Amino acid sequence: MSRKRREDKPAKERVPFVARPFAGLPGETDWVALREIVPAATAPLRLRSSDVPVTLATVLPARWPGMVTGDGRRFLGLQVASRSGDASRDLAHVLDQLLDADPGSTVAPVGLPGPGPRLQDLLDDAPLEVTLRQGFDYWVEGADDDTGDLAGAMERANASVVPTAAVPGVTSAYWCRMKERSHLRWVLPEDEDPLLDALARLSVRGGLSLGESTRYVGSFRAHGLLVPVWDLPLATEADELAAPAAAFRARLDEALAESGPLPDEARRARAGLLNRQLTLR
Repeated sequence: MSRKRREDKPAKERVPFVARPFAGLPGETDWVALREIVPAATAPLRLRSSDVPVTLATVLPARWPGMVTGDGRRFLGLQVASRSGDASRDLAHVLDQLLDADPGSTVAPVGLPGPGPRLQDLLDDAPLEVTLRQGFDYWVEGADDDTGDLAGAMERANASVVPTAAVPGVTSAYWCRMKERSHLRWVLPEDEDPLLDALARLSVRGGLSLGESTRYVGSFRAHGLLVPVWDLPLATEADELAAPAAAFRARLDEALAESGPLPDEARRARAGLLNRQLTLR
């Protein structure tokens, strides 16, 4: 009895892993912040080859990657799971589908995107103009009827939003208030190795603090960038951090400008900083 031979199908080419997927985009640190630490925000996107308006959104209903409202407004969701090795390629794949989607439709995650354009190829060089939101009311803004399932999802999502604000005068530093303490999470643009060296130099000089009753608790790595985190007294407000954050940035710049090997005490401090570091993917 003969057995029909199955033709071998060529394997789909995989997208290579990119450790720093938003590098090269204006506002790289805000792309990371909006993806990882800001609960509710939007920003208009400007495309190189299309005049169709698209809005970047931290979160969409049901974590949809893309959504077109009934009146034709297009939203690209940023806080979605990475499906390939390159978050920029994933988002560009959704953006391509979004441009052709009909009003009232969504873009659902189907399969893995193969090699193709990335955000850096599709977007122009304008920086992100971020608007922080107190909730997800933008899901239903302008809708004729906001009493359906979408409004219910919005109300549930709004109830879980952590109060968040940008710290004035510095880039990609976001204050938030939890139940017991407030925190500052700051996405820094420098490469990791020189940044860790500079943080270690500051650590041995007592330069990591943002003031009385504040505490540097460590950092996490997100999309190739370091995000230092500080504990703050609960009553601290975002605008109160403007001066101490600017002073810290000045100290950090001075430490980054220093050359030569780290002293022994700073090397030990650097090892301690590494031990308190997590990676988000």
